[in-house]
Amino acid sequence: MKRWWFKHEKGNAAEPILAPAPEGFLLPLLAESLLCADHRKKLLQRIWQYTALSEPQFNQLYLDPIHRYASYVQQLPASESHHHAYPGGMLDHGLELVACSLKLRQSYLLPSGAAPEDQAAQADAWSAAIAYGALLHDIGKIAVDLQVEYENGEVWHPWHGPLTLPYRFRYVAGRDYKLHGAATGLLYTQVLTSRQLDWLSNYPILWGHLLFLLANHYEHAGTLGELVLQADRVSTAQNIGANPTKALQAPKHSLQHHLLTGLRHLAKKEFKFNQPGAAGWLTQDHLWLVSKTATDKLRAYLLAQAVDGIPSSNIALFDELQSHGLVDVTPEGKAVWSATVSEDDWQHRFTFLRLQPSLIWANEPRPDYFSGTVEPMMDGPLPTSETNESAPDQPPATPEAKQAGAVLQNQEFDYLDDLMDMLQVQGERESGSAVEMAQSATPPPQYSVGQAFIEWLREGVNSHRLVINDSKAKVHTVDGTFFLVTPGIFQRYAAEQPEQSDGSNQIEHWRRVQRQFEKLGIHRKRSNGQNIWACTVRGPRKTNILNGYLLNSSTDIFAALPADNSHLVLVK
Repeated sequence: MKRWWFKHEKGNAAEPILAPAPEGFLLPLLAESLLCADHRKKLLQRIWQYTALSEPQFNQLYLDPIHRYASYVQQLPASESHHHAYPGGMLDHGLELVACSLKLRQSYLLPSGAAPEDQAAQADAWSAAIAYGALLHDIGKIAVDLQVEYENGEVWHPWHGPLTLPYRFRYVAGRDYKLHGAATGLLYTQVLTSRQLDWLSNYPILWGHLLFLLANHYEHAGTLGELVLQADRVSTAQNIGANPTKALQAPKHSLQHHLLTGLRHLAKKEFKFNQPGAAGWLTQDHLWLVSKTATDKLRAYLLAQAVDGIPSSNIALFDELQSHGLVDVTPEGKAVWSATVSEDDWQHRFTFLRLQPSLIWANEPRPDYFSGTVEPMMDGPLPTSETNESAPDQPPATPEAKQAGAVLQNQEFDYLDDLMDMLQVQGERESGSAVEMAQSATPPPQYSVGQAFIEWLREGVNSHRLVINDSKAKVHTVDGTFFLVTPGIFQRYAAEQPEQSDGSNQIEHWRRVQRQFEKLGIHRKRSNGQNIWACTVRGPRKTNILNGYLLNSSTDIFAALPADNSHLVLVK
């Protein structure tokens, strides 16, 4: 195997020996040093193979821009907590995008519809444009998402030139996550030379597509834009989804890590599989989790672990799982599948999240595989006649089953799969199970909702599942009693107890819990009769206000009250 990519060009000085970087800082490295890691050398080898160019041509058209790109991105990550969220992740992502996009490009004759002789004449230019677009896809992040500074406190911007001194970085709080696409225009002339741009500008169709791509208008970038976006999806999924080991190596505070560990816990410890009333079905190729059940349980579990940033709506949580590559996508690019589960003379249709079993069990023993079938429905819900035809021995449908079937014929599905709709089995077991499930899903009477909240609060505090007096806590000790932060504490309860929603949305649910808590009369009112108290939060840099309820007696929750939180001052 040739080793040209880390040989110094004749006459170039060797990399200077630098003093160790101060603690918390990274040393700037030459591109050759950054690219000589084994996995990067393999990517460069693959890129060269896909171009089929001579070594001098490859160096000029590909390796030189990659060197310049490496000198700018150095050891910066590609994201804070999503894909390639580690030192050097930006460089790895860029190389993966180039390799993947060039591999995809091999299936295309470009420009589309041109004469064969024109396609042959322009082949190298189109390949280079695709590679450049892929390499520069996320480079705008180093200009607008990250703040990079030298040891002396001077802020570095990429238009200053490559990094030359020990540096550190942090992500900009409150950043616009779409801005980096527009910021590419600040940087592409730092990576591509005027000669390369002169060459590409000779081909009007190619040039227009490349300019649209670099301006983040992928909808106008034609095949060039499509290939780069496909490559981006592949690189992202491989980094955080298809490889569970890498996903678990993501920063422990990242959402992807929490989502995966939560799914693993539920699948191994709580979910039942392969039976009516189960949360999912495991086949040899896929794990099918009932969409609403899985996301409700996942959210409740993560909230119980004091994980912040969990989407409150299932649709948003579906999007997070999809964006992190943790679930398979449908041919339409969606996270939620519609599929029919069949075993013997029982058949039912659900909406599912489909996962790779290796994400959950890796090399561990797995539960038994489902003996029946799970068939995805690609063309929308089947008419009733087709459903009956596929299961001729199925007993007559109960009224509950007919109602469920009517709902499932809705093209929108609305992700409304609940456990009550899952127990459609034959005979007495079917009707008995349905009644049992209906009873278990019935929300408690209104007068007991408030007491159920107090029981949940008491259990959470005593088991330390609900943290107290932490910066993100929803429970504090103030003025010799417990201070319950509103609406946060009620929102968390509602998210952990979705079965009590009574069909209402989550906002209505937590507000109902709050009203029922007030009716218990166990909280202290202000002198003006108002229920809500305010506390000033004193921090090293800023002051905030928390609103909440003060309990009359702390012993309702915890026998030994901790000392008051010194950072909170009650406003009387």
